[in-house]
This record gives sequence, structure tokens and C-alpha cells, in this order.
Amino acid sequence: MTDVAPFRALRYDPARVDLARVLVPPYDVIGAAERARYWERDPHCAIRLELTRDVADEAATDYRDVAERVRAWLAEGVLRRDPEPSLYVLRQRFADPSGRELRRVGFLGALRLEDYASRVVLPHERTLRGPKADRLRLLRATEANLSPVFLLYEDPAQELAGPLEEALAAGETVCAKDEAGVEHALAVAPAPALAAAVAQFLGPRSVVIADGHHRYETALAYRDERRARAGGAGAGGAERVLAYFANAYAPGTLLLPIHRLVRQVPAPDDAGWRARLPGWSMRHVPVSSADAVPAALERELAPLQGRHAFAADDGSGVVRLFSRPADGELGVRVLHREVLAGVFGLDDEAVRDGAVAFPKSAEDTARAVRAGEGTVALYLNPLRAEDVFRVTRAGEILPQKSTYFHPKLPTGLVLRTLDAEDA
Repeated sequence: MTDVAPFRALRYDPARVDLARVLVPPYDVIGAAERARYWERDPHCAIRLELTRDVADEAATDYRDVAERVRAWLAEGVLRRDPEPSLYVLRQRFADPSGRELRRVGFLGALRLEDYASRVVLPHERTLRGPKADRLRLLRATEANLSPVFLLYEDPAQELAGPLEEALAAGETVCAKDEAGVEHALAVAPAPALAAAVAQFLGPRSVVIADGHHRYETALAYRDERRARAGGAGAGGAERVLAYFANAYAPGTLLLPIHRLVRQVPAPDDAGWRARLPGWSMRHVPVSSADAVPAALERELAPLQGRHAFAADDGSGVVRLFSRPADGELGVRVLHREVLAGVFGLDDEAVRDGAVAFPKSAEDTARAVRAGEGTVALYLNPLRAEDVFRVTRAGEILPQKSTYFHPKLPTGLVLRTLDAEDA
């Protein structure tokens, strides 16, 4: 059972800070060189709650300074706790890669933690020990969820859309636009109607982690620590984690492809491609420049969503478009086996060792191959929402870098402490 509860969030007082200056991207997409810039942008920037200023300091820190900072900002009134338990509806307005304006409406709540074995919360990727150890130190020190886990639910009939829109229209709203141009509008929804609608809809359903596997598994580990200290009793506020929920089938839930850039193995000629990919059709699509690649993919590759398909670009001015009938297998798995391994001789170990880069932008990938940073770009169509749920329900894991959920959730809009005052 997916159990989501209202809670009393900690939030920035918009009278004390400029939200646009204190919000930051998720910690795991902030590059080492960007940390100092965010730290210096505002003395109350949310990066000061998530990351050390310098990467070199990360291994040794125990994050006690973050716990002290949260207490200080509360005492100063920079952060304030909402007066009653609420859910928080978030509307994001943004543009997709083609420039089309979209909006995504989701909500934040306190999700009861469930072990993966219960099949309530489903992962789609594997995690690494290092990031989890770092996040566990932060959670122990602060006893707070400083950024949310991002989860997807299935609602093709848009049953929750109405209650969410009503709460968005009725609630107290704060707005901010981040440096990527995404406009965030957060509405507080203390009325029980939304919580009841969420409980009725999500209760019998499972959810899939879109982003935040390390945060979720860290929360599980900390919950178990707290249970052990309590002699098997409950872990109090550590039984739940701050989570954001979005409908995988809503128009604004954007699953974008992550492309592949083969770094050194030469690209074959037409005869080589045909010999190594029997059963695949191939045709040439002329492109005048890297700028022209996204439009060509939208025109030629996107209509092949129902087939196994990819496009190969060696920077010569001709993109080769390949496809074959789909057979129920995940297309990105087929690409890794039949193309990266079968054509280029790159097995999973070679991929993990860096033989392939994983750029998100088709135009950037096209520029990289033309600049000699790789030998061939492999462009993919995005996964479909049903693919993600089909694979995770079967207990399987998606291949590395299979999909990219856009836009990301900013850190700093909503925080959740694990103490009794949260409820």
C-alpha cells in the first residue's frame, strides 16, 4: 500500500529570501566546478544544506555544520515551519527540447518507507555505495529530508488531476523561476480533501522511483538504524521520507532519451553496418549541421517509436537511420546488445569503464562527434511510461542511463524534519 501523509514542512520565508536565488538543482547534478558559484550566490542558498563548498571536503565531513545551519535559519526566521500538516502541490512550467511549452503538476508528501521486496515502491536502477554513505552521514546529522525522492504513479484516466488543480487554485502559492527557465509554483494544501483523494487513489497502487534511488535507500537504512535503537519499535518520523509524486501519463511528465557517444571505436561503413546488423533496415538522412540534427530526429526517428530504432551519426553529414520490428524487449537493451556490443565490440564492462559517453542533448551529442570527441553518436527515442512500469513490475532494472526525467526537482522548496513537530 502506498501510504502518503500530510506533514508540516520547513520552507523559506519569501519575505526574507529571493527564492530564485536560493533554489538549486538536485545535489547529484551539480558539478564540482559549480559548487562555489552556488555557495556564493546567496548566504542562504540551499546548496549549503546539501553539499560541501569543495568536493575535497566531502569525505571528511560529518555534516554537523548543516544541522547547525538549519537550526540557525529557523531561529532567524529564514526558514519557518508551516502551522498545520499539508500536502504541497507543485506546478512547473517549462519548455521541452523543441521549445514547446509544457506544465507538470505533482505533489509532495511524506511517503511511508517500504522495502523493495514489498513491491510497493519499485526501483528502476542500481545504486552505488559511496553516494549512499555520504547521504547517510547527512541524514544522521540533520535528521531531516532536505530534498525529495521523485516518484511516478500510473493515472492514464487523470483521476487525480482534478483534485490537484483544485488545490493549486485554492492554496497559498509561492512562485520562483530557476536559472534553467523553469517556473515553479508551490501551493499549500492543508484541507483534508486532497489527502483523502490521494489515499484513495494511491493506496492500492505501486509507485516507481524516477529520481532519488540513493536518497530512498539511505532513508531505508536510517529507518532500520532507528528501529534497532528503539528495540524493534517504530522509527518515528524516520518511517517516512519526503517524496514528490507525478503522473507518468500526464502531458507534462517528460521522459527524455539519453544518447550514446562512442568515444574511440571507428564507425563502420554501409557494408559494415549491414553485415553486423542483419534484420535491420537502414536508410540515409542528410543533415547540414549539428543544429539540424534535433529536427531531423523529430521528423525521422520519432515516428518509429513502435519499433526498435536508433540513428547513427559519424559527423559526415549523413545520419543512418536503423529500425526493425519490436519484439517486446526494451529498445535500449537491444541497442546495448546488438549495437554497442555487436557492432562496436563494447561489452558492459567496457561501457562502465568509459568507452561510451551518455549526453542528454542530441544537439550537444552532434557537436561532440563533429569536434572529434567521439567517433559516432547513437540517438535514441525516449522510453515510454508503460515501458518503465512493465520492467519495474517484473522486478527488473533498466540499463544504465536509460532515461532522463525532466524537469528536475529543485532543492529548497520544501524540507521535512523527522521530529514530532513535523506531524
